Parts: sequence; structure tokens; C-alpha cells
Amino acid sequence: MTSRLGIRREDKNKWERRVPLIPDDVKILKEKYGIETVIQPSPIRVFSDEEYNNIGAIVQEDLSSCPVVFAVKEIPKTFFEPNKVYVFFSHTIKGQSYNMPMLKQMIDLECTLIDYERIVDENNRRLIFFGRFAGIAGIIDTLWVFGKRLKEYHGVDSPFSLIKQAYQYGTISEVKKHFEIISEEIRKQSLPAIITPMVIGIAGYGNVSRGVQEILDILPVVEIQPEELSSIYEKPSNDRIYKVVFKEEHMVEPISKDRKFDLNDYYTNPEEYQSSFNRYLPYLDILMNCIYWDPRYPRLVTKKDLKELDHHLHIIGDISVDIEGAIEATAKVTTPDDPVFTYNPKEDKIVDGYMNEGVVIMAIDNLPCELPEDSSREFSKALLPFVSSIVNADYTVPFDKLDLPSEIKKAVVLYQGKLTPSYEYIHKFL
Repeated sequence: MTSRLGIRREDKNKWERRVPLIPDDVKILKEKYGIETVIQPSPIRVFSDEEYNNIGAIVQEDLSSCPVVFAVKEIPKTFFEPNKVYVFFSHTIKGQSYNMPMLKQMIDLECTLIDYERIVDENNRRLIFFGRFAGIAGIIDTLWVFGKRLKEYHGVDSPFSLIKQAYQYGTISEVKKHFEIISEEIRKQSLPAIITPMVIGIAGYGNVSRGVQEILDILPVVEIQPEELSSIYEKPSNDRIYKVVFKEEHMVEPISKDRKFDLNDYYTNPEEYQSSFNRYLPYLDILMNCIYWDPRYPRLVTKKDLKELDHHLHIIGDISVDIEGAIEATAKVTTPDDPVFTYNPKEDKIVDGYMNEGVVIMAIDNLPCELPEDSSREFSKALLPFVSSIVNADYTVPFDKLDLPSEIKKAVVLYQGKLTPSYEYIHKFL
């Protein structure tokens, strides 16, 4: 018997052109597993309706015949149907208030929710993600605004003024070719005095951080350790960029002076730690925030930290984008067509754009959508091995009898309208 899955059209905003399963993989699902795909039409999706038609998918508005529906971003409350299975980034596992009405609707309709964010291996490493592309687009957009800020606010020319925003490149291949040109320009021109030595700090070392470094390392980069930061100011060099990656032990310290930092203890008892990151801020030109954060953890950068800073820090690329979270000054989400705002710590206020006093903050919350083709291809490739199991599972049995790969079962947030044991804590946010 033929199984059937649905793919919802993305419509969160005009930039969201990604898809969870690309045409090539939809074809594999049909030929190898007998799974038919019904996909909603979209005028902006990076893969056209015709491309899906050509490989045998059904392109139509109505997904009512599909017991399992895949999407990328959050789904409107009005879309859900009773007893169905939905697979998407729900942004609910931190108790995000803006998505609690959506989750409540799914509970009322006795739906099942599988969240990509919680599909992990035995070491709790995510298996299906856009993080690499968030990092890639994040560093491109941050360096783009850095070049703009230097030229138009400080009146200083630099090779960074040649950089475009990520969505203007199209593919990662184009990005890398252009960054090789930027790299050569840095070697030929040298960096202006206002940013010599130039230091880019990267908070975190996961998938997002690796995406940042993948692009950054095309430039003439020298990696240093956090403890070496002060020494590079003794003999500053203008023909290279210094990169420093910060781990947990650089970001926090035990509140009690009698204790030493312990990684396992920090994750078990984060309330017993405080931020110590402000000691590094004076040395940075750019900070890329790539860490996972929730309210249990100390902030990476507080408004007080920025107020006490002498503003050597030009830009914060807040890829994680937790509102008033790890970066307390991140007051709002931005978009590719309005990507930055400037935070003035003296007045504790923000102004759109990069032409005002303070620290410029890039806070685009769906950065991978700027590279929709490459990011969709990689995501689909990672998702494909699990699709048959998800589509063909029997969702009428009790949860403990649900036969899914362990990686997927750990990601079942809601089952038959009830929060599963690992996610019962979300009740307090509902």
C-alpha cells in the first residue's frame, strides 16, 4: 500500500524559501519506499512547483489526505487537523511564549509533534539542522555590516566594503570565490588602523560556530587562544585577522570562589555560575554569538558590560537570537532587508541601522533562508533516512509501544495531544 506525506508551504515571511525535502529526495521516497508526496504550491520556494511535478509529486493546496505533514518553520494555529503528525521546528522546548498558543491548539486537536531540534544521537548531538548555514550566513552578514559601518560611519575604506549580504550571493560556492578575492585584498591593502589588530571572537564551538569558521578561514586568519588576546596588542599586525573561539570555561566561573570550573557541574547547576566573559570584550572588534542559551544560564554579554566598555567592540553577530538572552541588548529580531540595529548603552536604547553611536547588532533569526538551495539540500539529505520510519509508524498505539528510531522518538514532544515524559516541563509555560 502506498504511504503518503505532505509538505506545507512556508509562508512565515518573504525570505522563507526553504523546503524540508528537495525534489531529488522526494523521488527517492517514491521509487525506493513507495511514499507519495503531496506538496502545497509556492511562488517563492527555491525549488519550483514544476520541479516537484516532474518527479511525480502531487502539487496541490489540500493536504488533508496526508497523515504526516513536514514543514520547516512554525505552523499557524488554523492549519492543524485532528490526530495528525507534524514534523517541524516548533520553537517550543524553551517554553517560548509566542508559540504556546500554537502548541495548545495541537494539544486540543490531539496532534503529534516531532521537532527537528530534538533529533539527536546517543551523545545528544543534533542530526538534522540548519546550524552550519546559520553560521555561514551570519558571518557574511556581520562582515557586510562591518564594512558598511567602517565606511559610512567612521569614513574608513576597507576590503570588507566589498562584501555583499548572504542572500545576494545565491550559493556557498559563490560566497567562497568572492571571499578569496576579499582575502587577497586584505593582503594587498592591509587593514586600516582603526581595526588593527582585528579580532573576531566566536562564542561556542558547535555546528553554528563551525559554519562561521568555514567562511572566516578563507580570509588571512590566525587563531589564538583567549589568554593570548592582550599580547597581540603589543605588536599589532595589519595583514591578518585574529580568530578566537571561546568555550564554556572562558564564559563563566563559579560564583563561589572556593570552587573550580567543571563542565558537567555547570550544565547540571548553571545557577551556581556567573558570567566572566566581560574580561575579553575590550579586545574584540566583532563578537559572533553561537551558543545555546536558556534562562537558567548566565548571560554572555549584559547591558552593564557594554556600558562599561570603551566601544572598541564594533559589531555583535547574534546568530542565536534569544531576545534579551545571552546578549541582553538583543531587543528584537531583524530580517535580511532590515538586518541590524545599534544599541546605545549610555541611553539604553536601540535605533535601526548602523549609523548611530553604540554597538551594532545583527539579529536575523532565520539566517539559513538567505542560502535556501544549499541549506535545503543538506537538510533534506540528513532527514531522508528517517522519513520512511516517521511516515509508516503506527501512531494509534500507546507512546511506550510507538516504534520509531530512538533518535526520532526522543524528538516526539507531543503524542496524541499529550506532552511526552521528557517534555512535561512545558506544562508550566502553557
